Amino acid sequence: MESLQNSDNVSDLVLAALRKIMRSIDLHSKSLVKRFGLTSPQLIVLREVNANGQVTAGEIARAVSLSQATITGIFERLEKGGLITRKRSRNDRRQILVQPTLEATRRLAGAPPLMQESFVDAFDELQDWEKSMILSSLQRLVSLMDAQDIDAVSLLAAESSETPKENNPSKTPNLKP
Repeated sequence: MESLQNSDNVSDLVLAALRKIMRSIDLHSKSLVKRFGLTSPQLIVLREVNANGQVTAGEIARAVSLSQATITGIFERLEKGGLITRKRSRNDRRQILVQPTLEATRRLAGAPPLMQESFVDAFDELQDWEKSMILSSLQRLVSLMDAQDIDAVSLLAAESSETPKENNPSKTPNLKP
């Protein structure tokens, strides 16, 4: 490792490491879309719908820590791709229920692991002191970048249109059949 004597050099090394992390997330996300036809958030939402059967957007939003508006946008794309169906509840006509299609179940059976799954597995193998140091360092970086007030969830996805509090379907890739 390079010398930490020069403060400018150290900050450059930290920024380079952050760029590598961001690039890794972006490459994994692009690979997922190319190989599987879904973004990471779409895959997470589809897995949650599949695990729960008939659910509402609000239930899924709470389960995956995304805004209801974001979930609605994801549902629109999943429905266009033939992976979910939406229908009004018989008990409460205001409520829209979502359920997976047979195609969703088939596609999920061959779904690749999400990047965060492999990260969590590797992170869990670290010693407790090492986990604490990493967390502390990252929290300090958040503070240094004045990013404490930015909403975030533990969802590794580069798609800005499907991160919390945002909903811009025009930037989300179309689903592949």
